[in-house]
Amino acid sequence: MALKRAWTRSAALATALIALVSTAPASASTGERPRQDGPLQCQGTESVSYRPGVTLKPRDIAITTHGRFTRCTDGTGEVTSGSYEEHFTLSAGCNDLLEGFTTRRTFTWNTGDSSVAELSGSSTAVAGQVVTTITGTVAEGRFRGRTVVQVITLPQPGVLECLATGFTGATGVTTLAVT
Repeated sequence: MALKRAWTRSAALATALIALVSTAPASASTGERPRQDGPLQCQGTESVSYRPGVTLKPRDIAITTHGRFTRCTDGTGEVTSGSYEEHFTLSAGCNDLLEGFTTRRTFTWNTGDSSVAELSGSSTAVAGQVVTTITGTVAEGRFRGRTVVQVITLPQPGVLECLATGFTGATGVTTLAVT
């Protein structure tokens, strides 16, 4: 009888251990730590160039943006910086730089991975600055499914530049939040 109780306890213990092991996350059995990204906050700069320069009269302009986030925190200490670059053409003039837009932007992180976001944005002129707010969702890569809010502040084109050869570029600050 004592042998039967000991065997029953051993069988119950073995069943409990098998159940525990079979419900453990796959990363636990491989020794890998599952990534637990927290909200991402970044600060940096964006530079924009316009070719040919933007004048009062709207025309097709080739636009290149270079963004660099020099300070990022994601809750894990893994993502500490990032960047993005875009090239596109649109019809623009100094008086209609504030039009709404949609874009697909790829953010590349210092970790080697990236986030592709589907975004829409609009700009407003505030105290000599053009403030652009971009919102959307990460569609692919790291932070997939998370909400994106990026704010970019650039100097507003001057009237003299718009009347002469055109406004050819600007650099300003940008912030990014991925929640």
